[in-house]
Amino acid sequence: MPPALLDDLCALAETPAPTGAEEPRIAWLERRLADAAGRRSRDEVGNLVWRLGDGRPALALLAHVDTVFGADVDVTVREEDGWLHGAGIGDNAAAVAVAVDVVERLAPRLRRPLAVVFTVGEEGLGNLRGALHATRELEPELAIALEGHGLEDVCVDAVGSARARLAVRGPGGHSWWDRGRPSALHALVSLLTVLLAEGTPEAPLNIGRVTGGGSINAIAAEAEATIEARSLDNAALEAFMAMLADLRLPAPLELTVEPIGRRPAGRIAHDHPLVAAVREARAEVGLPDVLSDGSTDANAALVHGIPALSIGCARGHDMHALTERIETASLALGAAQLEAVLRRLVC
Repeated sequence: MPPALLDDLCALAETPAPTGAEEPRIAWLERRLADAAGRRSRDEVGNLVWRLGDGRPALALLAHVDTVFGADVDVTVREEDGWLHGAGIGDNAAAVAVAVDVVERLAPRLRRPLAVVFTVGEEGLGNLRGALHATRELEPELAIALEGHGLEDVCVDAVGSARARLAVRGPGGHSWWDRGRPSALHALVSLLTVLLAEGTPEAPLNIGRVTGGGSINAIAAEAEATIEARSLDNAALEAFMAMLADLRLPAPLELTVEPIGRRPAGRIAHDHPLVAAVREARAEVGLPDVLSDGSTDANAALVHGIPALSIGCARGHDMHALTERIETASLALGAAQLEAVLRRLVC
């Protein structure tokens, strides 16, 4: 494994990049690629776009730079027993580092235009902002999203999501003297219980966060929840949002439903030439032939009608947790996979 790959990975992972605050990591990449082939520029939403060759890209590689962790989280990387440990080490520092390593080495051999987009706003309420903008503007023939984890399979079915904030307001009051007044928190909990019971396997509901109330002896005057439904079926997600729009609570309670995010679902045909090329590349380097589903920057390309899928760059565990880690040796296999894919598509 090239020492530069590990050096880049550790430097990237130790550069905080919360969603919406990716500037330090984008600036690091600009410095790192200052002498690399091709040309680099930032687009209107903050993505760093690395273009090699002229004209419409035959392929766009999408590697998001943001993480789920706040700026106050310790992102120090440590290596122990063949594993690299650190918040965000896999998701998505590993993918970004592998993209830099492989594309830099293959640049002299490229025969077709390639765009590497280091995207912002992939995680959480970023709602794929960077990838949606880049794929719309670049209009690549094909797209591959790179993820740090997930080396064991190929993500060909894109899981969509619909997110909303539910807010309940009421008069509040004293828990004894004003007993009988409706509680915003009681009403919200009851409403969430009903929504969970009415959920479907096609669009299961997750309650991500619930807040509200003020004191143990006060009737809650306010309560909020953020919720998400995920599905492979866009129609199921639209039906979920329509159901939320029809919710009502009796006076004096007031309910507000605010949509806060939407990821489109999609899929690429399993016999598409892009899928075939990736499967051949994986067979060449000894990776299993497993097709799966997930939610990545590939969703953004698919909604624009661009054939897309996602591949992983390492084996790892505990994605989105402080105990996140990746197997050091697997990075070489992830890089070999990407090189084999690019040889088939753009070299």
